[in-house]
Amino acid sequence: MTILREPPSPSPDPQALALNALGWVLDDADRAARFLALTGLTPDDLRVSLNESATLGAVLDFLCAHEPDLLGAADALGVAPRDLAAVRERLSS
Repeated sequence: MTILREPPSPSPDPQALALNALGWVLDDADRAARFLALTGLTPDDLRVSLNESATLGAVLDFLCAHEPDLLGAADALGVAPRDLAAVRERLSS
């Protein structure tokens, strides 16, 4: 018996995935307000730090800390929740 498996998909670009996740977070006003409150970022701080690993990591930390958000973002972005968690690890290394 032969089991066919799909070839592994290429790893998503960590920065692009984190930015897309941020877009998902900011798409909902309540979720965006919660993100800013929990991270201590202001909208201006967020704008100027979009390319910083710490900011992108904060986005993924925010998602990983609340399973409904993690699952919602993963579904919207077409990735597995574990991929978002893995990207967080890749950004911090």
